[in-house]
Amino acid sequence: MPELTVRVPARSQSYDIKIGGRLLQTLGNEVRGAVGSGARRAALITNKTVFELYGDRAIRSLKRAGFSVNYWLVSDGERHKSFRSLECAVEFLSDAGFERNDTVVALGGGVVGDLAGFAASIYLRGVTFVQVPTTLLAQIDSSVGGKTGINLPSGKNRAGAFHQPRLVVIDIDTLKTLPQRELTSGFCEMVKQALISDTSLFEMTVNCLQKQTANGDLLRSAEFENLIAAQCRFKASIVAGDERESTERTDTKSRRVLNFGHTTAHALETITKYRYFRHGEAVGYGMLVAGELSRNLGLIDSGDLESMREAVRLCGRLPRADHLDTNQITGALKHDKKSVGGQINWVLLEGIGRPKIVEGRLISAKNLRLSLRAGLRQQESF
Repeated sequence: MPELTVRVPARSQSYDIKIGGRLLQTLGNEVRGAVGSGARRAALITNKTVFELYGDRAIRSLKRAGFSVNYWLVSDGERHKSFRSLECAVEFLSDAGFERNDTVVALGGGVVGDLAGFAASIYLRGVTFVQVPTTLLAQIDSSVGGKTGINLPSGKNRAGAFHQPRLVVIDIDTLKTLPQRELTSGFCEMVKQALISDTSLFEMTVNCLQKQTANGDLLRSAEFENLIAAQCRFKASIVAGDERESTERTDTKSRRVLNFGHTTAHALETITKYRYFRHGEAVGYGMLVAGELSRNLGLIDSGDLESMREAVRLCGRLPRADHLDTNQITGALKHDKKSVGGQINWVLLEGIGRPKIVEGRLISAKNLRLSLRAGLRQQESF
């Protein structure tokens, strides 16, 4: 299959997303072309699991392109996206003698990309970095758009910086080694983006998920590669128009609409200390809760809500969530990083492809609790 390229025309730093198979083989040349001839060193930041699978391949490719390579491994898991890990990452760069012209290469999922990008943004007041996402969720979402950060005890991604990568390299062959839960997590994020995009991307996504459910071989197809490109193209269009997520915008092209499903998701992750849900699994439930809120407010009809539910079902089995304490969830919601003026702003739907930002004051406590209970209820097909 030929390599696909999606351009991200961000105001601060435009860059390409390269999508295709066997791209780790040519990673060094791609990085060299993106960061220039002045870079002597490449800092590979990854985790043990990914390093054992792809570390040697990435290092060999970078060395062939003339880079001196040092690597550092972050511990697996969202809970390690912390100040302590950030400190260790920056100390690694300093101890290895990395200079302003050198570059950071993030090889892994969202935790690796967010942490490595944040470290690159603050080391020597900013060095270049390249995203090489190896999970589906990171490939279509967290690697694109320049958001980097870490978690605080009070909530997810509450410390960070906007720091656009010089390049994103998506080798779809890495999807073959993902466990099912990671695929489900990525599928949920695909559904999230499709629901706020348009009916065309939604139908394309649902059709692909139906084929994946039927034969399980979709990941190796040109159709799925095209879907990844379409998902990245949508994310790029949002980033280009609202790179730093203006709090004043409420239109459908605001970057804030990308938070659909994330208000509840971040609360679920927080109260379970990032040990129970994969991020996309929590987003799956977050979408269901947002769908219930949308219907209860009269924004969508039952048909659209059922289409959303069916799309989430196609993503795969989600962990049980109906046993969680709604009081804890609503408490965690109050610390959502998207709050403006002390008020949560929800991203809901007026229909497929029609996101709407709704002020929290318009949602009663009773409505919220009813929607949480309904959205988190264990569904038979899950």
